[in-house]
Amino acid sequence: MTSQPRRKRKAAKPLTVLEAVQARNAQDTACGTDSPPARKEGFRLKARLRALYHGSSHAAVKFRATVLIIDLLIIGFFMISPLLKESGIVFYAIDYVIAAILAIDLAARAYAYSDIKDWLKKPIVWVDLFILATLLFPAWLFNLGFLRVLRLWTLIHSDFFWRTLGRKYDDTRTEEIIRAVLTLVTFVFVATGFVYTAFLGKHEGLRGYMDALYFTVTSLTTTGYGDITLPGGWGRLVSICIMLVGVSLFVRLGQAVFRPNKVSFPCPTCGLGRHDPDAVYCKACGEQLCIPNDE
Repeated sequence: MTSQPRRKRKAAKPLTVLEAVQARNAQDTACGTDSPPARKEGFRLKARLRALYHGSSHAAVKFRATVLIIDLLIIGFFMISPLLKESGIVFYAIDYVIAAILAIDLAARAYAYSDIKDWLKKPIVWVDLFILATLLFPAWLFNLGFLRVLRLWTLIHSDFFWRTLGRKYDDTRTEEIIRAVLTLVTFVFVATGFVYTAFLGKHEGLRGYMDALYFTVTSLTTTGYGDITLPGGWGRLVSICIMLVGVSLFVRLGQAVFRPNKVSFPCPTCGLGRHDPDAVYCKACGEQLCIPNDE
């Protein structure tokens, strides 16, 4: 008697978070252990938020793009906020609206994250929480408000940005150049805000925000015209720090622009992560590579 050939089972298709929650709810209902309504709604909300913040569907990408555009507008407000402080009640109204938007965004990201303890271990999260504090208490923390521009740095170094607007250039030379440029821009505005906050009125040439920006750029490029200088030993120390960090960031930008192009592909044997685009073997260990391309 011949045995019938066994049919090959198809590999189960991995479920999305939302599908897994729906399947669990259906199983609980069938077994008579239905979860309380509030708990079910909590699971559904968390699944929806996770799908929006971490999913790859068209709706998720559109949602994240909208969030990023709002983020960029908020960063623009942070850059010009020293000029708007004299607007009084209007400035504080905009400040609190932005605080509400940022608080909702942070709360949604924390709720959508699988483990909130791991989420709180990220330095980027603490920078955002500090920025939120300066927005909630502008009268007391405005002298530290120049650090709000760090939101640009946290944005450009987050996977959230590169999975959405920058996914075409993720892990490419273009990404390195964009990160280097925006890191330099962030430093310029942070240094300008510090000079404006700490030294305004202490030098006859330093009368406003544009003078502080002018001083920062001339110091950063080591031009040093000498028409605006920071007084005292602290002023000289700040000038030296601006020059050293500025030159380092310029060198980093030059490396990103002029360094030979490499592709990111970890070697399965030695772990070397960057190779020539046409590399067939790893330069470190000789392992054969199979680097994908778009051709």
